[in-house]
Amino acid sequence: MKFSQSAVLAFAASAAAAPSPTHQESPRAAAAACSSAVTLDASTNVWKKYTLHANTFYRSEIEAALTSMSDDSLAAKAKKVADVGSFLWIDTIENIGKVEPAIADVPCDHILGLVIYDLPGRDCAAKASNGELAVGEISRYKSEYIDPIVKILKANPKTAFALIIEPDSLPNLVTNADLQTCKDSASGYRDGVAYAIKNLNLPNVVMYLDAGHGGWLGWDANLKPGAQELAKAFKAGGSPKQLRGIATNVAGWNSWDKSPGEFSDKSDAKYNKCQNEKTYITTFGAALKTAGMPNHAIVDTGRNAVTGLREEWGNWCNVKGAGFGVRPTSTTGTELADAFVWVKPGGESDGTSDESADRFDSFCGKSDAYQPSPEAGQWNQAYFEELLQNAKPSF
Repeated sequence: MKFSQSAVLAFAASAAAAPSPTHQESPRAAAAACSSAVTLDASTNVWKKYTLHANTFYRSEIEAALTSMSDDSLAAKAKKVADVGSFLWIDTIENIGKVEPAIADVPCDHILGLVIYDLPGRDCAAKASNGELAVGEISRYKSEYIDPIVKILKANPKTAFALIIEPDSLPNLVTNADLQTCKDSASGYRDGVAYAIKNLNLPNVVMYLDAGHGGWLGWDANLKPGAQELAKAFKAGGSPKQLRGIATNVAGWNSWDKSPGEFSDKSDAKYNKCQNEKTYITTFGAALKTAGMPNHAIVDTGRNAVTGLREEWGNWCNVKGAGFGVRPTSTTGTELADAFVWVKPGGESDGTSDESADRFDSFCGKSDAYQPSPEAGQWNQAYFEELLQNAKPSF
């Protein structure tokens, strides 16, 4: 649930999950865990060896959703969604408690995806997914959030982990530098991201730094500043060898390769050559290489099956008519794209449509946003069923 307003030419956005309650879960049948410590070679595409794990938390949400389905055919499809690998959002200090249960059933050929997402002053340009830590609480972020996660990952050397680092944080500093909230958050973002990637640089971990999407940093005027901002964070974190590159379209709606692009008929389209994520990772990847940072990418295809639904690039909240996209795979057809992955848990709301709510963001009340929708991170049964019905390929 993040909104980015371009400082130069346009506004764009990306949507992420906000805090969901921690569930106490029992692991499924014991999996064939690794017999020795895992070492990931981040100079290679680890997704060719490892399958994104279907984590227990999202599975439990879908199993609960099944109890509300009277359509047997739709329920059968929903059961298949539970078997699709997806990332687990560690979006509060409390939700660090999700990690150990999620590790319990990860087989040796799977990789557990985690989203690191709790910076002080989180989502400085939006309301729907503001975080728990206030601006200035960087010491808490380090000692109460990052350090405990590091401890858990170190204690589980026989499990492989893929981490996406802080969705929307650095992109907001590129395009929302004029907002006072982002000015206030800037130093904490940069310090926090550098600390995270330095300390999470473990042998059994591969990391990707969030880079927004083509409708955000893909604008011609944002490409170089965006690449420089990410590269500075990479270098400030000690140029960690386990950082592979970037994650794009996290919780987003952009097509992988639609051409001409979704907004190619707009009057300002000439200022953004990155009309799909394939073009974006190639173009932004070149800028990253010049800036001195690894540039391979993973792309969120969790909800991007249907295009042409949004009125403009910046509309990010619970887009009506969306559908589950391509399942996680390392077959992308492009060397820079390591994998298509599911990052946003489809069915969890991007933000509430209740205008009276404290965390109401106007983007969740737009005409192309699904209504009614609950608070960010809460389950929206009707929206989940819509994603299922519109899935491409279908289940």
